[in-house]
Amino acid sequence: MASNPSVEVSAAPLHRAARIEDALHEVVVRLLRQRGWRPVITAYTGYGGPGWARVMARVVLTRRMQERKRLEKVRGWRSFTTSPVNHAPVIIQIGDRLHETHTDRSGYVDCRVEGDLTPGWASVRISTEGAAPVEAPIRVVDPGVKFGVISDIDDTVMVTALPRPLLAAWNTFVLDEHARVPVPGMAVLYERLITANPGAPIFYLSTGAWNVAPTLSRFLSRNLYPAGPLLLTDWGPTPDRWFRSGSEHKRNTLRRLATEFPDIKWLLIGDDGQHDQEIYSEFAHTFAENVTAVAIRRLSPTQAVLAGAIPGPSGNPEAVGSGGKTWFSAPDGAGLWSLLRDTDVV
Repeated sequence: MASNPSVEVSAAPLHRAARIEDALHEVVVRLLRQRGWRPVITAYTGYGGPGWARVMARVVLTRRMQERKRLEKVRGWRSFTTSPVNHAPVIIQIGDRLHETHTDRSGYVDCRVEGDLTPGWASVRISTEGAAPVEAPIRVVDPGVKFGVISDIDDTVMVTALPRPLLAAWNTFVLDEHARVPVPGMAVLYERLITANPGAPIFYLSTGAWNVAPTLSRFLSRNLYPAGPLLLTDWGPTPDRWFRSGSEHKRNTLRRLATEFPDIKWLLIGDDGQHDQEIYSEFAHTFAENVTAVAIRRLSPTQAVLAGAIPGPSGNPEAVGSGGKTWFSAPDGAGLWSLLRDTDVV
């Protein structure tokens, strides 16, 4: 049995906020277990290539094993009322190979394991003591694929129209996927991009918390967006600071994908609300060989003000050059497709 621990390891002492959070979790978990609550695994869509996979999941406590499906459908603030099972041993099975890892201090598993996988969609089996095993879908990228899509979520695939200080709280604690509105034409754009490039992967990169992954997955599926892994983050204290940085999460994830798939040229899709352009520009300069172009959804003046950005120029879709890469800008998916379809990007 191979071992691939995902427990956070740090020689430095934990930040005070992290120590407080851990102590609170310890008390809550002990009380819930005394009341008969049992572990349940929530599997997230992972990705990989022939011979390896990045597996992501979380272990939390719930009242009864039968409530796992109901837990997956929980929305809003209730998704944050579960209690994580930290440092729990977890077994990941890929074919005949078993890998042992552990949840981190927030109950998450995020590790890279070896195993034979065929390009396309596959699955791995995740199990832990006291919980029903689950199958985690894995998007296996063919080594011959040279094109992929990385997309932001808020104001890129779904309309937000909220002040940035309220965005995270509203999307996380209040709104469900039935009330979210897709950005016009973006699902069609993504489907055309994937159809024009068979086997191309699509990743949805967001600063949102993993707690809302099931809600976001249902939104994407209901609105006919191509299936792909969500790359979210864990809110709350880290070993060395009060809160995680959303911008750094995006930067680190982009660098990781460039390293894991060095032969893929990415089409980066985001919006001009705040940080996407800055982050994508940095990435395009540092990893020039891994970026084919950047497509930016241009917000309306009202949306831009709410997002804390300066409203951009209005008018017809336009393409502008930046940093040696072509930047396409339009207010919706149809406008972006009109610019992309006649280029060598697609």
